[in-house]
Amino acid sequence: MKVAQFSRIGFIMAAAGSAVGLGNIWKFPYMTGEYGGGAFVLVYLITIAFIGFSVMVAEMLIGALGRRDTVSSFERLAPPSQPGWKYAGFMGFNGLIIMTFYSVVIGWIFYYLFEIFSGLPTSTEAAKATFDNLVANEPGIQIFWHTLATLIVTYVVYRGIKGGIEKTNLVLMPALMIILFGMLVYAFNLDGFSKAFEFMFAPDWNKLNSEAIVRAVGHSFFTLSLGMGSIMTYAASLPKHTSITKAAFIVTFMDTLIALVAGLVIYTFLFHEGAPAAQGPGLVFISLPVVLSNFGILGTVLALLFFLALSFAGLTSAVSLVEPVVQYIIDRFDTSRFKAVLIAGSAYYLVGIGALLSYTKAWGSTFSIGGKPLFDILEYTTDSILLPLGGLLIAIFVGYVLQKERVYAALEHEMGEKYFAIWRFSIRYIAPVALIFMILNLMGILKI
Repeated sequence: MKVAQFSRIGFIMAAAGSAVGLGNIWKFPYMTGEYGGGAFVLVYLITIAFIGFSVMVAEMLIGALGRRDTVSSFERLAPPSQPGWKYAGFMGFNGLIIMTFYSVVIGWIFYYLFEIFSGLPTSTEAAKATFDNLVANEPGIQIFWHTLATLIVTYVVYRGIKGGIEKTNLVLMPALMIILFGMLVYAFNLDGFSKAFEFMFAPDWNKLNSEAIVRAVGHSFFTLSLGMGSIMTYAASLPKHTSITKAAFIVTFMDTLIALVAGLVIYTFLFHEGAPAAQGPGLVFISLPVVLSNFGILGTVLALLFFLALSFAGLTSAVSLVEPVVQYIIDRFDTSRFKAVLIAGSAYYLVGIGALLSYTKAWGSTFSIGGKPLFDILEYTTDSILLPLGGLLIAIFVGYVLQKERVYAALEHEMGEKYFAIWRFSIRYIAPVALIFMILNLMGILKI
């Protein structure tokens, strides 16, 4: 079944929307704080350039050549003697696994958007109590917001490539950038901006330990939404004669820029009020609202805009997490988009309820395995195993299995011989070695 095509700008916005998610605005800033600022950012930028971009081009290439769902694309492109490569296409299901807890987090963001109108917490203790109470004691509220997030995402996916995904990203991505860059302009005039800039871009090599390097390499890969089939599925709808290299560069640039802008904005607010940098995952949900409460009414407006931007980032990524499985069901079972969306949406929604219940006091033990909450198990499995494994399979397939002549014909006129040789070396050697090391490290098999 032939899939609808994006417009060129629609594809860029959709692919950028897939890449720009909660990892850029929530995870990147707090990891920067935990691992010493500038040195972490530098390693992150280097690995984006030499690993993330290379794998992004490779994943787009598979989608653009295969022109089907992820399984069918591998099946079409693999040599007849290696039919097993079609199973690599099941990386498209990684996104649906991520959605089981990602939708819950989007629900938390919706809850905070609603709660802002009741006033911001004025102390860290109060902010932490609010968040802890939501997660541990309010399953009904969490299910409500999780349901709302699911309904929005599945409706957009149901509307299809042109009517849903492209239109949504053409609205939300510019809105996200306007909000963040508007906040950056405001932050530029605060006393904390110069300190935030120095913190993020002046490397302190004494703080760059082995763990920081591994986390920077890992996050530079995960933030681009690689290894889950989203970019591949979108690229199957890429207009012909579109430059894959240019599209990958623009998406990578936008994704990285938004992460850096979000970090600058958050740390400017923190340093302006004398708050510490290293505050962990609670930075956005606990620390930032308290800091913004000191800005008075303006702080409430800034908090509203920030969580609105965060919700936009979450929704654009969430749509891309569901689409690969929907397209697989449509292609492989020749069914309607409505049925495919209903199956995929119901699957992650129901497991998502179990994930959010695994953090509650009343149901935590019921929805835990081996003492670990289902939420944590799902997150660890995707982050530590499935996503880097998906990226590794993409690198190996394009670097060693897909005919070099076919890859050369698709990319050489875009890159030129010199840069094609550099990219091919990266996808054959640098990316696979880094991803294997990352998998072994995150699984605890190899530590440095």
